Amino acid sequence: MYLDKCVLVADSEPKSRRVLAEVLERTGHGVAEAHDGRQALELCRRQNFSLVFADLAMPKAGGMELLKELRARSPQTPVVLFSSSADVASALEAMKHGAFDFLLKPLSTELIEEVTRRALRQVARPPESGQARPLITRDPAMLRLLELARSVAASRATVLIAGDSGTGKELFARYIHAASQRRGKPFVAVNCAALPENLLESELFGHEKGAFTGAIMRKPGKFELAHGGTLLLDEVSEMKPSLQAKLLRVLQEGEIDRVGGRSPVPIDVRVLATTNRNLEQMIAEGSFRLDLYYRLNVIPVKLPPLRERQADLEPLVEHFLAKYRRPDGRRAEGMSPEAMAVLARAPWKGNVRELENVIERAVLVSTNGLIRPEHLFLEEAAPAPAEGGQPEASTPPAAALDFPLSTLREMEKKLIARSLQETGGNRTHAAKILGISVRTLRNKLNEYRQELQAG
Repeated sequence: MYLDKCVLVADSEPKSRRVLAEVLERTGHGVAEAHDGRQALELCRRQNFSLVFADLAMPKAGGMELLKELRARSPQTPVVLFSSSADVASALEAMKHGAFDFLLKPLSTELIEEVTRRALRQVARPPESGQARPLITRDPAMLRLLELARSVAASRATVLIAGDSGTGKELFARYIHAASQRRGKPFVAVNCAALPENLLESELFGHEKGAFTGAIMRKPGKFELAHGGTLLLDEVSEMKPSLQAKLLRVLQEGEIDRVGGRSPVPIDVRVLATTNRNLEQMIAEGSFRLDLYYRLNVIPVKLPPLRERQADLEPLVEHFLAKYRRPDGRRAEGMSPEAMAVLARAPWKGNVRELENVIERAVLVSTNGLIRPEHLFLEEAAPAPAEGGQPEASTPPAAALDFPLSTLREMEKKLIARSLQETGGNRTHAAKILGISVRTLRNKLNEYRQELQAG
C-alpha cells in the first residue's frame, strides 16, 4: 500500500502493548491502544481499523471474542491473535474463526513488521463469503484460467501458479480454495521469501518445547493450522534445497515432523504454490529440486502480466477508484481521457499491484476530484512510442523529470513518487534507488499522508 493505515493493539500487559505499538509507530503506522477486551471492542465499534493485534487472554473480553465480533461486523479487517501460553487447539480455533495469524509472545520486531506487511496487503479487499474474492478481469486468457481453476478446485492436486510480481497469484490461489469443498476450512498462506531457513522450517512444520533456544512451548506449524483446508506456499522458489527435501516428504507421505518431534503428525492439506521465477532454469542451476517441481506442478497455471491484459485496465481502474477515497472522504469523479491514455501506455512493471498504488496515490493528490495525467506521476516514465514504432528509453534523462523551480520538499516528493513508480511500489527497492533506509521512506510517506489530511 502507498500509505500506511491505523492499527489497533489490544493487550492487558502495558509493557508488551507499548513495545508492539512502538514497532508499528516507527514503521509509519498510526496506532490506537486498548488495555482490555471491552475497550478494544468499543474502539472497533467507533472506528474502522485496517489491522488488529489482540492478546488471546485479556480481562472483560478476550482476543477470541474480539475476533468473532470483528469477523461479523468487519470481515475484511485482518486480526492477528497472540498469546504467551497457547496450544494447538487455541491456534486451530483462531484460524477456524478467521484469524489472519496466530503468534507466540514475545514478538520480535522482524516478526511484527513481516506480519503487518502481509496483513495490510489484504486491507479493503472484498470479504470472502463462501465465494472467491472477485478477480477483476475481462481478458479472455484470464477467463480461461478462472474456468480451469473451477474445474480443478474439487481435486487435491497441487497447483503451481507462476507469474510476475503483482499479477494476483495469491488472489488466484484464494479463488481456487473458495471454489473447493474446503472453503469452510482455513486458508493459510506462508511467504517463503520472508523468513530465513531455520525459522521457515518451524513456521511450516511447528516445533516441540525445547527443540531450540527460545522454544519455550510447543508451537503448531502452518501445515497443522491448515488441516482440512488449503496451504499456500507463496514464492516457493525461495525455499532452500534442504527444506525442499522435507517439503517433498510431506507431499509424498501426508505427514509432518515437528522440529524436535519424536513421531510424525498426519495432516490433510491441499497445497498450492506460487513463484515469480523460472523454476526450470533454477533446476538446471541446481537450486531447485526436480522431484519437488514435479510434485508441485501437477496443474500448472501461468498468469499473464498486466501489459498483456489491456482489456482489464479499464475495469481495474474503475474498481480501484471505487475502493479509495480522497482525504475529505469523497470519491474521485473519474479519469480524464488524457489520464487513461497515460495508463494505457505505461509498462506496468509491478502489474496490478502497481496500478492499485498509482490509483490510490492519484485519488489522494487530485484536488478537484477528476484525475489528470499530472496526478499519476507516470507520464514521463511511459512516453508514447517514437516515430517508426520504437519506444523511447524507459529511463529518461534528468531534464525529462520536468521539475519546476520549487521547494526542495516538492522535489523530494516527486523523486519519491517516481522511484515508487519505477519499482512497481516496492519500497525496499525504491529506498535503495533513493539512497535512504526503508524506515526513512516510510516516515516520509507518513508525513505526506498527514499533510494531505490536514489540507
